[in-house]
Amino acid sequence: MTKRFKMEFDFWGLILFMIIMVPNFIWFAVPAPNDILRMESVTPIVDGIGGVAQAVFVAAICLVQRIDVEKLRFSKLIIATLAMVVIYGVGWILYYLGIVNPGVVLLLTVPPCMAFLLFSLDRKNVIATVPVVIFTICHVIYVFVNYIIKY
Repeated sequence: MTKRFKMEFDFWGLILFMIIMVPNFIWFAVPAPNDILRMESVTPIVDGIGGVAQAVFVAAICLVQRIDVEKLRFSKLIIATLAMVVIYGVGWILYYLGIVNPGVVLLLTVPPCMAFLLFSLDRKNVIATVPVVIFTICHVIYVFVNYIIKY
């Protein structure tokens, strides 16, 4: 399996990661009104596993490429990836408008995970796909336990 992959920088993987992270950087610097996301997590073990999975998938998306994959083009998966990025942006806009409910919190959770998953599937990058799935599971557990169940 490793013969099908090469260590090579993927510009588009980095761009996707940076676009997803921009709202987070803003959030770190400028608190939103009714900012429930700053509460302390009650799922530290799940958060730790998710953090490791995130670091691995980001490295894989940015540094590992499958040899037999075409250059990036507007495939159905890439269009869906872009749609997830837009939906994620809408979630942040709603959050900064002070709208905080389970639906908005899920908009801040599921679409970015799906964007990374769809991108890794389009690139046929199973080395990234597996940790993306692990991160997604951890991220959803974190959100449900820390925010959704409390509603």
